[in-house]
Amino acid sequence: MPIVTLIAAPGGLQAALVEALRNAWGGGDATWLSPAEAAEFSVPEVPGNRWQVWQDLQAQGVDLAVQAAVVQANGGRRKRMLIADMDSTMIRQECIDELADEAGVGARVAAITARAMNGELDFEGALRERVGLLKDLTAQTIDRVLETRITYMPGGRALVATMKAHGATAVLVSGGFTAFASRVAETLGFDEARANVLQVSDGRLTGTVAEPILGRAAKVAALEEVSARLGIGHDAVLAVGDGANDLDMLGMAGMGVALHAKPVVAAECDFRVNHGDLTALLYLQGYSREEFAG
Repeated sequence: MPIVTLIAAPGGLQAALVEALRNAWGGGDATWLSPAEAAEFSVPEVPGNRWQVWQDLQAQGVDLAVQAAVVQANGGRRKRMLIADMDSTMIRQECIDELADEAGVGARVAAITARAMNGELDFEGALRERVGLLKDLTAQTIDRVLETRITYMPGGRALVATMKAHGATAVLVSGGFTAFASRVAETLGFDEARANVLQVSDGRLTGTVAEPILGRAAKVAALEEVSARLGIGHDAVLAVGDGANDLDMLGMAGMGVALHAKPVVAAECDFRVNHGDLTALLYLQGYSREEFAG
């Protein structure tokens, strides 16, 4: 049977709302995965008005997801692989925008980044253009940005630790840069990280990035390669991202989650998290807060 999951920021999910929706959709008994934060119940079929209800609940600070019965059957709800974007997903920032701000071209680069993430520009071309604007920035600036500007998205450590504790493999795939991705992956406990390489000469950025660029197609390739290596189907994969270059990866995974995503991205995804943090991805898999690791 399909499963309905309701998720809000801690303290933001009211029992009365859960019961009202359960009754309206003829659902089974509600299970609270976390008090006043996440609950789920089964329904006889996927409700025809799910997206209208989703829209209504957004105004109340509540995320809604409906997993069809076929999703339950293929690979199970608890996924065996996590593949995650980095910028504005596992961390709150876009690393290239932070570097650009240090270089004095922050506004110009941020505008390009926003258009690229919204699918308005070719990702590879936009990346080359933005990296070009960083030419002659000292390599030490990367360390300074890491230490002073980069903050982690809430729930990331719990997400990775809990899935790994239950046998999953965690892979970080970023259209950003290895200098950041390697640190983020190590801090959060990812098994591996893939990203682009900023080229440096004599202690300064050259304004170029190593080819080929890790973009939209490379994220799909990573999902295919790692899942094949693990001997699992794509239905056993959970992917999370926020930008247009994540769309193919999100569409291929058994559970593709648009996290605080651009509208053009969210519109293509059945799983959308706008109010919860990264622990919402655990609730979507049926984990209760008591099962969280890390």
